[in-house]
Amino acid sequence: MTLASVARYDPAAVKPIGDRAVVIGASMAGLLAARVLADAYEEVIVIERDELPDEPTVRRGVPQARHPHVLLEAGRATLEDLFPGFGKDLLTAGGLMIDVSTDVHYFDQGDFIANAPTRIPMYCASRPLFEQVVRRRVDAIAGVTIRDSCQFSDYLTDDGVSTVTGIALRDEQDREADLTADVVVDATGRASRTPTWLERNGFDGFDIDWVTIDVVYSTAIIDRPSEDRRVIFVAPDPPRTRGGVAIPVENNQWMILMWGIHGDHPPTDRDGFLDFARSLPVSVFETLLEDRNWVSDEIHQYPFPSSIRNRYEALDQYPSGLLITGDAIASYNPIHGQGMSVSALEALVMHHTLAGGGRDLERRFFDRVGSVVDIAWMLSVGADAQFEQTEGPTPWIAEPFTEYVSRLVRAAHSDRQLSEAFYRVLIMEEPPTSLLHPRTIWRVFSPF
Repeated sequence: MTLASVARYDPAAVKPIGDRAVVIGASMAGLLAARVLADAYEEVIVIERDELPDEPTVRRGVPQARHPHVLLEAGRATLEDLFPGFGKDLLTAGGLMIDVSTDVHYFDQGDFIANAPTRIPMYCASRPLFEQVVRRRVDAIAGVTIRDSCQFSDYLTDDGVSTVTGIALRDEQDREADLTADVVVDATGRASRTPTWLERNGFDGFDIDWVTIDVVYSTAIIDRPSEDRRVIFVAPDPPRTRGGVAIPVENNQWMILMWGIHGDHPPTDRDGFLDFARSLPVSVFETLLEDRNWVSDEIHQYPFPSSIRNRYEALDQYPSGLLITGDAIASYNPIHGQGMSVSALEALVMHHTLAGGGRDLERRFFDRVGSVVDIAWMLSVGADAQFEQTEGPTPWIAEPFTEYVSRLVRAAHSDRQLSEAFYRVLIMEEPPTSLLHPRTIWRVFSPF
């Protein structure tokens, strides 16, 4: 499921179905879930372990927030639907809107792909700024409360553990408390304890897919001329295990991220970081790092050993009253930039599921959300599977499709129509199958 294949948000489609919903985690996924739940429940309470800052600063629970983020079209359009005026809020706060067709310089298969012929908007900002803008909009919704400095400790259930009835927590004053709810949403990310809880309570047949990529990325921040809005992206290309991206963010800065996979990790010292930049197949990273002022000498690093997919939809038995979203369902190699946009599409699926009423909510949600995960998983894992060191199950279609896309990208070095078709899939606007349109196939294999 992509933006083109799912109905847009319709606030009139959802009727009240319950008194209270609880969301665990004020991540982007948790905040977006709270937004759609507010249409169906009289009260929505978001529980967050961290203290939430008023300013857009990095918090402990989001270590990847020190690294660049973008909001792909699937996320941009969905957030604009959920929060009318979102884009204006983000730009007012310092974020940028760029044109993918002209501002993005995408290097893959030995060259940069051509500029696309039509405008493709995309938002760039730091992760803390994205979160702050969304959190303020959610916090302003009547009936929604965000409680920070609260630690989730367990699920409350009925006697047969067939229904989740709320959560146990430790509150702001470090007191134990129970919070009952009609539905609980786990948005706690990769660290989610739900898989262990399900196994401990006898829910058998739970499968987890692990695809080991062993990627580590390091980020430095440099200053940026206000008029220069370039995004430079160098994709890893077997056997080259290194890549990088420069993303323009607020405060006239670039975040320069470089990564290496399967043990080829970028260093965190300045000289080593520059040497790593010199090893990339384009000189722009070296030039930027040498010519621009560094905001700080500190280089932040984040390891990502494996992509993980929790297959909740495969469980024969599952407790009612418990939904999962965001990285708690699946987390993907971050270099593909899918995370926030996948969470937005999952919130959209949750919205449409709520529009069908409260009966069998969990099964209907998991049946639908799988189609969102399927596409993001295939694109991410398929690209990572090009490296022979990658371990783990991959979709059967991933290898032939990735080979075809590699050929398409080579043709897109000079074919602007193919560039646009490629970008529309990359930003999760169009499904990968759109690249198999007869006209596109003809252009890919045409000798001219």
